[in-house]
Parts: sequence; C-alpha cells; structure tokens
Amino acid sequence: MRKGEFVAIIGPSGSGKSTLMHILGMLDTPTAGDYFLDGKNVAKYSDDELAEIRKNKIGFVFQSFNLLPRTTVLNNVCLPLVYAGVGKAERENRAREVLFHAGLEEKHYQHHTNQLSGGQMQRVAIARALVNDPSIIFADEPTGNLDTKTGQIVMETFRELNRKQGHTIILITHEHDVAEYADRVITVRDGQIVGDEQNGRKAVVALKTKRFDNEKI
Repeated sequence: MRKGEFVAIIGPSGSGKSTLMHILGMLDTPTAGDYFLDGKNVAKYSDDELAEIRKNKIGFVFQSFNLLPRTTVLNNVCLPLVYAGVGKAERENRAREVLFHAGLEEKHYQHHTNQLSGGQMQRVAIARALVNDPSIIFADEPTGNLDTKTGQIVMETFRELNRKQGHTIILITHEHDVAEYADRVITVRDGQIVGDEQNGRKAVVALKTKRFDNEKI
C-alpha cells in the first residue's frame, strides 16, 4: 500500500479482514512473515516500540465509536494528546481544528458524547483519530452502526480527508457500496487475498506468484 492511498479491504464475516487490520495497525503481531512500515520491519518490534509508532503514525476509527460517554466531545478528542504530553491550550486548539475538518458543528463541542446522534459520534471518533496528525487512518466498519444517509456522509468525510489532507486510509468493510468510495479494493476470503481492484480494473491476485515489495505504506 502506498502513502496517500485510500484502500478498502472487503470480505465476508470470518474472512480474516479484521485480523489483517489488527496486524497492519500493530494491535496484534504476526505469527510469521515480515511487515514493513516506512521501510522498517516492525514485525519483531516490542510492545513499547509498537505503542510509540501507533501514537505517532496511526489513528483508529471503530464501528462502535469507543468514545467516553460522560465526557465532552472536546475532551474525548483531546485524550490522545493528554497521553502525548501536550499542554491544555494546544490540546484544545488542535481538537477544535480536527473537529471542524470532521464536519461537527461547534455548538456540540461541550456536549457529552451520549447526547449525540450516531453520525455525530462517528465524526467525533474521526476527529480523535486525526488529532495526532497520523499518516495512516484505519477505519473498521465505520458505517456499521449508521443509517444509509449518515453512512454516506461519513464516507464522504473519509474521501475528503484522503484527497484534501493526504491521509492514507485503510477501510475494513463487508459492504460493496462502502468499498466503492476507495480508490483501491482488496478482497479477502478464508485468510487469503483473492482480488485487487483499482480504478475499476480488476486484477485477481495469486499470493504464490505476486510480490508487493514496491507497494509499502
């Protein structure tokens, strides 16, 4: 995967797509093989080393939002910066900036997240993923708990972040209409990559014959 790509990984339940995302996002470590990120093999890194990379390079957006319910929108988005040791004034300025880019109106910033709609909560989750200015955003079924119209709005937000802000986005989904927002679609079935489609041109990938040495994040 190249820097700046918008990639969807699609497959049915149990196909291995979430496991793949957990490995790519360094939440899990592979049992075999190599994983190169920015030219470095991170497959054998320690937990502390992986945590440092996640803190600086990666943002996560989950289907269930994973927000603190009795905490304000602004403080939810500030939380990663607390762990990064950023001062309060800078935390709040950066949080307001990413909330604006995520499309949430300022009148909601002091609301608790349990007072928001599903679409608004997902925008807060997107802003939280952006606040450390990561180079890669992983989105795991980000429209799974949203109605169709709200899901479309959220996906337009991801597309805008990719095209205007330049973030690499790796999207996990089982819905083909959601995957269509990406520039490239990788299909996974039974733990194997069985398809790779870009710009509408489908190329079936055989793992035993194709290498990806030049396609690195």
